[in-house]
Amino acid sequence: MSILKNDTIIRAYHGEQTDYTPAWYMRQAGRSQKEYLEIRKKYTLFEITHNPEICAYVTRLPVENYQNDAAILYKDIMSPLPAMGIDVEIKSGIGPVIDNPITSVKDVEELKELHPEEDIPYVLDTIKLLTEEQLTVPLIGFSGAPFTLASYMIEGGPSKNYSKTKAFMYTNQEAWFKLMYKLGEMIIDYTKAQIDAGAAAIQIFDSWVGALNASDYRYFIKPVMERIFSALKPIGVPLILFGIHARHLLLEWNDLPVDVIGLDWRTSIAEARELGVTKVLQGNLDPTILLADWEIIEKRTKAILDQGLADGKHVFNLGHGVTPDVKPSTLKRLTDLVHTYSKR
Repeated sequence: MSILKNDTIIRAYHGEQTDYTPAWYMRQAGRSQKEYLEIRKKYTLFEITHNPEICAYVTRLPVENYQNDAAILYKDIMSPLPAMGIDVEIKSGIGPVIDNPITSVKDVEELKELHPEEDIPYVLDTIKLLTEEQLTVPLIGFSGAPFTLASYMIEGGPSKNYSKTKAFMYTNQEAWFKLMYKLGEMIIDYTKAQIDAGAAAIQIFDSWVGALNASDYRYFIKPVMERIFSALKPIGVPLILFGIHARHLLLEWNDLPVDVIGLDWRTSIAEARELGVTKVLQGNLDPTILLADWEIIEKRTKAILDQGLADGKHVFNLGHGVTPDVKPSTLKRLTDLVHTYSKR
């Protein structure tokens, strides 16, 4: 049985008027919280996500510490890939490193299907624990998007220019579209399982797709995104799409059956509307602003809230994830500011 008490963010995601602008922060779980840092002394990221009790604790910490209006499940976008046959390790200071990158159509064909209940039961158990016993605010589930996942799977780790990924996409289209199909099916099954377990919204992170121009996005990526969101839309939970360096793709995203578009800090709410974006918008304070003096943080936050309040369809967030050097006290103060300044 759900113990949800505050559904403000879900109503805002559906475009409804709310009493104040709700807020949560990407990468709010962990990073700079002292409780989390103590846990990381004993456990790796994957070890935490495999332990529902610990993972639930890390997930709910930001809600308890910052009074945010949503929790986002603590896990990595790499979490479902080992079950598909991808040997991935999260290395400190580097990120995901894959020992068996994809180089051919044969590699793609050998990828396994994801069976969430069998392959990642700990993720689903964490969601159930949170939504049935611990959280009084909605839990956001998530997945990486096909291009972003493929970039790690082909590059073997983080990349600055995605040259291997784009070369693979351009020169081996048969393999590329097979990979998009398999990742699309995985994401549909993965996110549906999260919703069935209790997730109240789903965010798809296409963090690196801004590396493509709009024409290539339409041809190589948009069909699978259309398929993913079309499969999830009838369920009725809010669907959020986020990426960075993606101003030139915003109208492509606006065509998709999503409810919410997340903006990075490079495009303001007003600019997105001027471009023709009609969806609910989420964002978009530059995370590095949180390292500045409070007067600057307050000024920048109020400017975003003013645009959001004038627009009427806005959920406050950062333009990317919380960085490890942001003080938890700053995030708590930020949430207080968002709630009090936007109160209608």
